[in-house]
Amino acid sequence: MASFVDRVTIFAQGGNGGHGVASVKREKFKPLGGPDGGNGGNGGSVILEVDPQVTTLLTYHRNPHQRAENGTQGMGDFRQGRNGADTILPVPDGTVVKSTRGELLADLTGVGAQFVVAEGGRGGLGNAALASKKRKAPGFALLGEPGEEHNVVLELKSVADVALVGYPSAGKSSLIAAMSAARPKIADYPFTTLVPNLGVVQAGEARFTVADVPGLIPGASAGKGLGLDFLRHIERCAVIVHVLDTATFEVDRDPVSDLRTIEAELAAYEGDLGEIEGYVPLMQRPRVIALNKIDIPDGKDLAEITKPELEVFGWPIFEVSAVSHEGLKEFSFALARLVEEHRAQLPALEAARTVLRPRPVGSKDEITVRVVEHAGETVYQVRGRKPERWVLQTDFSNDEAVGYLADRLAGAGVEEELMKAGAHAGDTVVIGTLHDGVIFDWEPTLTTGPELLGQRGTDLRLDRNERRTTSERRERYRDMMDAKSAAREELWTERSSGVWTDPEDER
Repeated sequence: MASFVDRVTIFAQGGNGGHGVASVKREKFKPLGGPDGGNGGNGGSVILEVDPQVTTLLTYHRNPHQRAENGTQGMGDFRQGRNGADTILPVPDGTVVKSTRGELLADLTGVGAQFVVAEGGRGGLGNAALASKKRKAPGFALLGEPGEEHNVVLELKSVADVALVGYPSAGKSSLIAAMSAARPKIADYPFTTLVPNLGVVQAGEARFTVADVPGLIPGASAGKGLGLDFLRHIERCAVIVHVLDTATFEVDRDPVSDLRTIEAELAAYEGDLGEIEGYVPLMQRPRVIALNKIDIPDGKDLAEITKPELEVFGWPIFEVSAVSHEGLKEFSFALARLVEEHRAQLPALEAARTVLRPRPVGSKDEITVRVVEHAGETVYQVRGRKPERWVLQTDFSNDEAVGYLADRLAGAGVEEELMKAGAHAGDTVVIGTLHDGVIFDWEPTLTTGPELLGQRGTDLRLDRNERRTTSERRERYRDMMDAKSAAREELWTERSSGVWTDPEDER
């Protein structure tokens, strides 16, 4: 059973907004007390939040479908629907959110950092909120909007000050175990470490974190040996330490060639954090060389032989041993100085301010109309955030609600755009996508509900009483009895004239 997962794909669905309600206030001696329908509640959102107690994405590997609570429907007497609760998904520090196409959406670093993955739908307005001078008693309400649905990819990139990189079995796990309280699995075979290990190192008054990155091999930047999964955890580190094995048993390897191979893989690796402001490319990070396993005589000799060749790179070189702890004190203090220099260059954190970002010109607020061919006929397609949202809010079983939609579309200039595009009455119009949009025959002269209203204090809809009065029932009864008498008289006349004579009797 997997215990460490650093990449998952989740499906997030925001809660649906509750419907508004159409209601009329009813009091004694007041048949029409005015609209009092409440609004529906907003749906909850799916939110990612950095939690220091979480270190893996294993929870979402097992439960990739995450949904928020729906808002409830409004009620009469101006009672509002309850808002749906947000679904907070705790994630480790250093989680990167990307779309399924690879687009970087968010970089979550720092405790409490949040990102809304799927926003909940807004609740529909009740008829009390829709009342106006022209529409004093709306007989309809707006439906709640559905919540957003998104598939996103979560990737964990370890947040550490120092990254230990090198070939498998170079002694990286042994080093982090000797320098910190971390106790990773250590064995004498390649790829013992399959997941990054983090340790905290104390060097004097300085404290920093070290990441033991699983072993890299030639071709790691192209995905060989799970190289991409391992290189992902190096992107945030301030200092890169090359751990070189001076006592390898492979005859075709030596510290110099190992260093050049790993450097080539780092240069070929293309991370996805380059879009973030202030990101420093991997090849510009400080480097340190650690010649490990000098406790072995052959390792000590090879370190002395290759040290002059390694000095050409211009990076600090330390001869260390994870077994005897030789050179670890000087090594840890040197790393602490580099980490402190990096931290000193970071900008000072300021209190978060509320930033207002107006929608750019040409965004989804713009309404467009284009002529397309769909299912063998010419269709006028209307796209835009507002008309598509209005369609979702409309109850098409209510004529007054449909008329209200027509008013909103006309006020937004949709009819003018349709006329400019060459549309005529009766042409097919779709609002939204061609697959799941609302299709209807365009009628520019759609009317709304205000013409149904009469004088102040009256409502013609209340006069729509289809129940017959007593006089009407009596008149209908008389007509029915007269019809029965006429039918009996006609039957008796036919019988008297012999029309009912049986043909068999004539033979």
